[in-house]
Amino acid sequence: MFGTIPAALTYYWRMKMPETARYTALIARNTKQATADMSRVLNKDITEEEEQVRLQVVSGDTWGLFSRQFMSRHGLHLLATTSTWFLLDVAFYSQNLFQKDIFTKVGWIPPARTMSALEELYRIARAQALIALCGTVPGYWFTVAFIDIIGRFWIQLMGFAMMTIFMLAIAVPYDYLVKPGHHTGFVVLYGLTFFFANFGPNSTTFIVPAEIFPARLRSTCHGVSAATGKAGAIIGAFGFLYASQDQKKPDKGYSPGIGMRNALFLLAGTNFLGLLFSLLVPESKGRSLEEISKENFDDATVSPTGV
Repeated sequence: MFGTIPAALTYYWRMKMPETARYTALIARNTKQATADMSRVLNKDITEEEEQVRLQVVSGDTWGLFSRQFMSRHGLHLLATTSTWFLLDVAFYSQNLFQKDIFTKVGWIPPARTMSALEELYRIARAQALIALCGTVPGYWFTVAFIDIIGRFWIQLMGFAMMTIFMLAIAVPYDYLVKPGHHTGFVVLYGLTFFFANFGPNSTTFIVPAEIFPARLRSTCHGVSAATGKAGAIIGAFGFLYASQDQKKPDKGYSPGIGMRNALFLLAGTNFLGLLFSLLVPESKGRSLEEISKENFDDATVSPTGV
């Protein structure tokens, strides 16, 4: 229930914020209100005429999400954002889900039958917190520091590439790494996959859809991309739970699966597909939202791919 507190505070502060000027001017067509909001937020005077020119609505702005104009300009972009978010969540959520099984394999957590439920909860939480502090959280901060230096495209491409490499680095010598005395290497490689997930697609797949689509379709396209990602999360959470079961001795209540090692190979392949689809993601670093979304261009100046 403590989780409701930050949610409530976020809701309160969001209600105090004005609507974005792009929406108010381009969609609601209220340039006077957009100008007033920007003047208040930026703490400087902005005349309505200047803002009206800067945020003028281009001709032919009535085309919808599945129109030929949208598909010409942003069809590949939408394919890129949905596919990469889907593939990321398949890999990321499956990794999160079977952390307990991996920690048991490397001896961080004793078998469940040897401890109470509270002790098991404590040990799992401690192991997950260590992975988060050493891999997950630093990955986010690296993204914050470098996203406007390296760019979204290269961070996402690098993230998927490194996740693929580290998954293979775990899967190939898996039987060796799970033996006593070799657990440190396993945990380091496993932690690095989380580092490059967050210094990579787990950050950029959320950012890019908010930048590359037209203002009136931006939240819709972001929502479509996010929903596709959640579909991937469901597959990752449930599919890999069953797939990673031992081929000969599955957990009670489960059918035999392909085994943990083969599941790691499958995750590596998933990450590699994410890398390939990331090639369709446009770079938005240093470009205005209007420029990257082609809102100030007519159809004659936009390439067929929309890139």
